[in-house]
Amino acid sequence: MVRVPMVRVPMVLVLRRLSGSPGRPSARSAPPERPAAWVRGSFLDFFRDQHGHRLVPSSPVRPRGDPSLLFVNAGMNQFKPVFLGTADPRSEMASYQRVVNTQKCVRAGGKHNDLDDVGRDVYHHTFFEMLGNWSFGDYFKEEACFMAWSLLTKHYGIPADRLYMSYFAGDAASGLPADEETRHIWLEIGVPPARLLPFGLKENFWEMGDSGPCGPCTEIHYDHVGGRDAGALVNADSPEVVEIWNLVFMQYNRELDQSLRQLPRFSVDTGMGLERLVSILQGKRSNYDTDLFTPLLQAIHQRSRVGPYDGQTGAADQRKVDTAYRVVADHVRTLSVCIADGVHPGMSGAELVLRRVLRRAVRFCVEVLRAPQGALASLVPTVAHILGDVYPELHREADRIMDVINENEDHFLSSLQQGSRLIHRALHRKDYKHGVFPASVAWSLHRDLGFPLDLVDLMLEEKGVQVDREELDRLMAENQKVSSGLQSGVQSQVTLDVLSLADLQRLGVPHTDDGLKYQYRLDKDRYVFPACRATVLALHDGQTLMSEVTEGQRCGVILDQTCFYSEQGGQSHDMGYFTRDGLQDILYPVEAVVLAGGYVVHQVTATDNLKTGDQVQLHLDQVHRLSCMVNHTATHILNFALRKVLGPSVQQRGSHVSADRLRFDFSVKRSLDVSQLQQVDRCVNDIISANQMVHSQELPLQEAKSINGLRTVDEVYPDPVRVVSLAAAVSELLDDETDRETSVELCCGTHLLQTGAIEDLLIVSERQTVKGVSRIVAVTGRAAQRAREHGQVLSQDVDSLSARLTSSAPTSLDTAQRLAKEAGVLSDAVDNTPIPQWQCRDLQSRLRALQRTSNTTVRKLETREAALKAQALLEKNGRKDLQVDSVETDSLSILMKTVNQLSAATPHSHVMLLAPQRHSRKVLCACQVPKVMMTSQGAGLHSKRLIGCPLPLQDSASLSASDWAVAVCRHLGGGAGGTALVAKGTGSSGDITEALRWAEDFAHQKTQR
Repeated sequence: MVRVPMVRVPMVLVLRRLSGSPGRPSARSAPPERPAAWVRGSFLDFFRDQHGHRLVPSSPVRPRGDPSLLFVNAGMNQFKPVFLGTADPRSEMASYQRVVNTQKCVRAGGKHNDLDDVGRDVYHHTFFEMLGNWSFGDYFKEEACFMAWSLLTKHYGIPADRLYMSYFAGDAASGLPADEETRHIWLEIGVPPARLLPFGLKENFWEMGDSGPCGPCTEIHYDHVGGRDAGALVNADSPEVVEIWNLVFMQYNRELDQSLRQLPRFSVDTGMGLERLVSILQGKRSNYDTDLFTPLLQAIHQRSRVGPYDGQTGAADQRKVDTAYRVVADHVRTLSVCIADGVHPGMSGAELVLRRVLRRAVRFCVEVLRAPQGALASLVPTVAHILGDVYPELHREADRIMDVINENEDHFLSSLQQGSRLIHRALHRKDYKHGVFPASVAWSLHRDLGFPLDLVDLMLEEKGVQVDREELDRLMAENQKVSSGLQSGVQSQVTLDVLSLADLQRLGVPHTDDGLKYQYRLDKDRYVFPACRATVLALHDGQTLMSEVTEGQRCGVILDQTCFYSEQGGQSHDMGYFTRDGLQDILYPVEAVVLAGGYVVHQVTATDNLKTGDQVQLHLDQVHRLSCMVNHTATHILNFALRKVLGPSVQQRGSHVSADRLRFDFSVKRSLDVSQLQQVDRCVNDIISANQMVHSQELPLQEAKSINGLRTVDEVYPDPVRVVSLAAAVSELLDDETDRETSVELCCGTHLLQTGAIEDLLIVSERQTVKGVSRIVAVTGRAAQRAREHGQVLSQDVDSLSARLTSSAPTSLDTAQRLAKEAGVLSDAVDNTPIPQWQCRDLQSRLRALQRTSNTTVRKLETREAALKAQALLEKNGRKDLQVDSVETDSLSILMKTVNQLSAATPHSHVMLLAPQRHSRKVLCACQVPKVMMTSQGAGLHSKRLIGCPLPLQDSASLSASDWAVAVCRHLGGGAGGTALVAKGTGSSGDITEALRWAEDFAHQKTQR
């Protein structure tokens, strides 16, 4: 993979406010009698060897196709399909009954987020190992509790009088009863009643997130002190009494609408933090005093310039040194595991969370521990030594993990240094003592340098100054609007009009030299971009040229030269900023770059005065540029692959390349089918895997057009023009009279030098925008890999649903309705999740067939149930002219079908049925009235129709269905609607007898008039 270089700067100990004598080497403690490896291994052996559990490896910390999670945060995540009953029947997972494992978990984002707590105490972690045993439809509460008690008290020898059990006390609002069954099980085991404590939803009803499997749980807590009644300290956030094991009895699934749905089968999911268990078995109050952390703490001390770790917390840790030890030790474990599993620090989602973890660790290293640059990455081998035997990827990926950490640390420290200088310079420019610091400066630091806003607050607090919070909030909101505007294409730009261009020419301002945008190179798999110093030649405010602009003024800046790429050729403009000589700490963020009449206009909002003749240094956002290069080269490969698969008639009709995706429009008679999409996918990725060279050369336009196989679009090209080719050099193509199969295009964009850096390209959307023109949207790199993972998960879900629907037709309506709903939910997921487009087409085709099957089954079962209810009512009431009664059903569809069948059996009857709902006061209502045949004679009409010729069917003259339903449902506090013949509605009542009597009286009054 190609990596963008980060400029290494001399290590400046940024924001170092604390001083201390150099630390003395700490004596290495003797190995514990029960090392963590033994504790972990004996847990697995206990369940595997003594209780018949299957040992399943840990999944990666990046969730497998689960967009509801940033990270795997519990051992059960990988088993979610088993809990939901959606596992493919042909898969190994579907056969799981008893399982045990140790799972890598990260809780640093989303609902379960321990990031801010790490370091403050001695037991919170962002990364931890969860030991767990599971039962999938096998044993349940009794066996789970007995096994847990046996392991802790007999196998590990933990004194029983140190343990306390909590159980679910129930929740009336949710309709959930107390878990008395678990309470009685613990009493039967021998736990004294005083050590059995009831708690509510927050403590003893476990949920993995906003949605997903859940259920009541019982927690096992350990008292580090002993010899006392510590019940009051359970769930009191006391370091003396800590939870060690949670036994969850999975019965429900929390839906997206927050309702609870019973799982297909009851299961057991237990989770016990290895770190806390080890601390108990090694006789430690702190997880950080165990052999899972002591080697790391010793390694940190060797690299720091402070005293050894002393285990202090709170007020006792006055200089936050011990807090810093814990933060760094925890965070380097998290970074190592996440990066090894393919999650890198980035700008969104899990990547953004990991970026925050890394920067928090760097800050504590530098500010508090006074460690040299690179210290954080140098701890990775120690992490691998501690965890690598059970997670061997830590050994395999150690070098890459260190590279990623070092690169991100370089970038952050450089930003910290520049931001620190900027803050101090701003403070010296004006006396802000006990005043307000300008929000524009704070926002510029955060937006352009990634400087944490809380760190700005911390630095200013020492000076007795505060950021203008109201103005900062306004700037943040405005930035969000600008971002939205840029995405929708409505953001206005400072452009040169014809008069301004004429003025520039009259003044002799030369066209901008932007040749530096192409002058990058590869150095040991890293792209190196050129530095660029330039002179301000002109300023433009959108209407006229100016010689100077002031702070806050929006303007276009024209330089004598630039390394920035301007928006053209379908490629997004570069991002970055520039600084002015003499004011290196003042950043001028570049918001847009456009080309007009040979002049490259850099759109900025001035952060200080700027005038013509000023010297500036340009700073390119290299990550953004490299992403655009990846996607532009990928676009050329896609263009070539489409022509190869579909034939030479394919013509490009437009494209757009941005940092996050590419869009390509082309001529084709109809949308691509699944087979064609798969062929394009293979062709594209074969070229990427081959790591072909990318060549470019400027040629006279006519000479370039003589190249065989040249791809062009309907544009006015410059002369000379830039030619970009793959595999074969442009000069070779000029001399080659054969039509060589390779990509060669006229293109002014910026490209990779080798195709391998793309890693992967995937079409996630393909549709016809107009007849004969299709639009493809594709992603590359990690985004493409994630989309493939999502597609695989959805495909397995569809396979599972298909197997359940086709193996045997559902015989119960509840089952049929659940399967029909599942098909609809899956269809929505396929439509709204980025997955391979060929796979999307295939899955939607299969789901449509499954939906037809399931809907037909539901209708048949509803009709059958309605027929039974109608027959029962006929036997009860006979064939009366007015039939008002109640039936048991929670389906308005079944109620309507019952009314229809009853009316068909008694065509002269007025029929109304009410269905009270068992768990609420809600009442469903449906009714139907007889049809009345009217003739021209009977109606007294004068027309040319023959006497007695029938006219259209009319509703009952005395009582319409809609009037009847509306009246009854309004009486019940609800509403209704329908036609004169058929109507339905809902209301609310606790007395169904009164409601039936009222409905019957209303009908009598209307029909007897």
